[in-house]
Amino acid sequence: MIGTVGSEEKAGIARAHGCDHCILYREEDLVARVREITQGRGVPVVYDGVGKATWEPSLDCLAPRGLMVSFGNASGKVPPVELDALTSRGSLFLTRPRLMSYTADTQELRESAAALFELVLAAKIRIEINQRYPLAQAAEAHRVLEARRTTGSTVLSV
Repeated sequence: MIGTVGSEEKAGIARAHGCDHCILYREEDLVARVREITQGRGVPVVYDGVGKATWEPSLDCLAPRGLMVSFGNASGKVPPVELDALTSRGSLFLTRPRLMSYTADTQELRESAAALFELVLAAKIRIEINQRYPLAQAAEAHRVLEARRTTGSTVLSV
């Protein structure tokens, strides 16, 4: 597993969670490093929660027929997609999943929640709450999240 992080602190967290290679994308050439790690092949899939700042490099890290899963906008909205950009990079696939599409009705929601909690109880997924804010400080919680100064989960409470 190759992970991209913005700091050495986050690299340590990623390694502790099973990441084999951590690339500090602000300091290293992300695409060159991925190509080095994969002996020039690229990766079969990229999960990108950052958005605008990592969009182009993420596409360039994909192997032919690779899949780009864009699920976040921490650095801003992804620019409009030119379909030829997917073709010229090797017939890439692109998806933008939305939770509500996977939990459209009560039954799907219950099944998804049950599957998640089963994995949590089996210790296959660890939930780390690293920030807590009172609800009155929700705006500050959003600011630190948008500035990518968080790790793990953030909880708002009353």
